[in-house]
Amino acid sequence: MQILNNPNKNQWSEILKRPTQTVGDIEDIVNRVFSDVRKEGDKAIAKYTERFDNVILDNHTITSNELDAAAANVPIALQEAIRLAKQNIEAFHHAQKTTRIEVETAVGVTCWQEKRPIQNVGLYIPGGTAPLFSTILMLAIPAQLAGCKEIVLCSPPNKEGHLAPEMLFAAKLCGVTKIIKVGGIQAIAGLTFGTETIPQVHKIFGPGNQFVTVAKQIATKFGVAIDMPAGPSELLVVADDTANAAYVASDLLSQAEHGTDSQVVLVSTSKNFLHKVSEALEIQVKSLPRRAIAEKAIANSKLIYMEHDVVALDLINEYAPEHFIICCENEDFYVQGIVNAGSVFIGNYTPESAGDYASGTNHTLPTNGFAKAYSGVNLDSFLKSMTFQKITQEGLKNIGPAIELMAAAEGLEAHKNAVSIRLKDIFNY
Repeated sequence: MQILNNPNKNQWSEILKRPTQTVGDIEDIVNRVFSDVRKEGDKAIAKYTERFDNVILDNHTITSNELDAAAANVPIALQEAIRLAKQNIEAFHHAQKTTRIEVETAVGVTCWQEKRPIQNVGLYIPGGTAPLFSTILMLAIPAQLAGCKEIVLCSPPNKEGHLAPEMLFAAKLCGVTKIIKVGGIQAIAGLTFGTETIPQVHKIFGPGNQFVTVAKQIATKFGVAIDMPAGPSELLVVADDTANAAYVASDLLSQAEHGTDSQVVLVSTSKNFLHKVSEALEIQVKSLPRRAIAEKAIANSKLIYMEHDVVALDLINEYAPEHFIICCENEDFYVQGIVNAGSVFIGNYTPESAGDYASGTNHTLPTNGFAKAYSGVNLDSFLKSMTFQKITQEGLKNIGPAIELMAAAEGLEAHKNAVSIRLKDIFNY
């Protein structure tokens, strides 16, 4: 990893640049796939599945028999681990439920807010080198808790044309209503327009590579909402000499192994600690089955020395990491001061992996600096807030004249008349 020594603020944007392509670099191919899927439906889905996933499928939909048989291929210990994670994720997301909020804003004027589920949602689950069944838990559990009627899951098939049994087990456990073996741009396009096989949905959730991220952004042009632009994984750790260098190195590698376009960053006020972590990284990476992937990601990553905590925190908020680990003596300073991060992990015994799997928080988080404006997936992501109001005659007497004056001032006479016609009846004039 590259070690940077107290970089000036005018260098931050350059040194913190993510190793990703821009939308313009890949937008053309995304638009081409979208156009084909819109015109040709399943025919285009099959064509791009063969081209991108190197597999020809007779049927893209998982059958009930396949779903029922999946559990037999998942070890009992892993089934129990998945159930434990589900329990914790359910507990945390169930606690996010809110009740109806009602206020009488003026005498006779009652306003309230209630939440309703999004009816049809699409969950995109990356496959490829690491089928992420944990992401099914993170998306399907809050969708089910919210009351979404149709939960459609799309994930790319392996070279044999299958999905991992762990994925099918998790999907059935969490109430997914339809599972389709399709990935990449074509999956997002299918969920956007609908095909003979893939239902059209109102909102698309889930992380993916750069092509999936851009595809989700393009989907919004066609009236489909998305959770956030969630692309390649990233982690920033702030640590000092009170941290354990081996622990920090393990956290950095846990994200680096996601993919070659992942990025990990370590910020420290101790040069000595940076060197300790660098040495620990060299040792630990050698034993990883995904060593080649992790090493390429590490090449895109940074070790940054900052003179003091205040400037370090400024740099971290500028970066807006997806995952942010705090392992330092001045813990409260960073906990209170962080404003731009997807999810925060505090202390030497809180690995980011806990949030990825079983602590209860959601691991679908904003990347690429979007944590400055986006939240991670939560229960409200699957709900819409609707407002209601009811006004009595007395209420309209109280606020009607103000409405008339405001409407007239904006030159909207019909708006004014909608109130005036009622007030005339109320006052009998």
